[in-house]
Amino acid sequence: MFRFVQVTALVLSAVLVVTVKSVAIPANCDREYTVQLGDFCDGISAAQNVSTYQLATVNAGVINSDCSNLFEGELLCLGIQGHDCTRVSVVQSGDSCPAIASAAGISVATLLSNNPNVASDCTNIYPGEVFCIRSGQYIDTLFG
Repeated sequence: MFRFVQVTALVLSAVLVVTVKSVAIPANCDREYTVQLGDFCDGISAAQNVSTYQLATVNAGVINSDCSNLFEGELLCLGIQGHDCTRVSVVQSGDSCPAIASAAGISVATLLSNNPNVASDCTNIYPGEVFCIRSGQYIDTLFG
């Protein structure tokens, strides 16, 4: 879902600050994170135990599709109360959905259910992507 893209245009960052500050953190946000210089979405996800999907979904309208619009000092929501998967696994080169699911002690169906950004044949996963490996399904109508 996210690929590391570094934005170096200072003018672009200044415009994004004004645009993003108008988007509020959800009132039921369970955990927050303040973006640091050099952060990127998958790095935040891995360090803060939040899946790539969850970070993107909870911050829809704040983080763009390739995660190139983060700026230092930006406040992100990491999870919604009652819907916050903190058991995660970072995809490594050569990983497959069956291998990740097996290592986590869950079924591939549960892995896919909790990471709906992943294609059913798992052909769109990439190293650095962060999966929710929770044993029960946590995705519901809150996330789509």
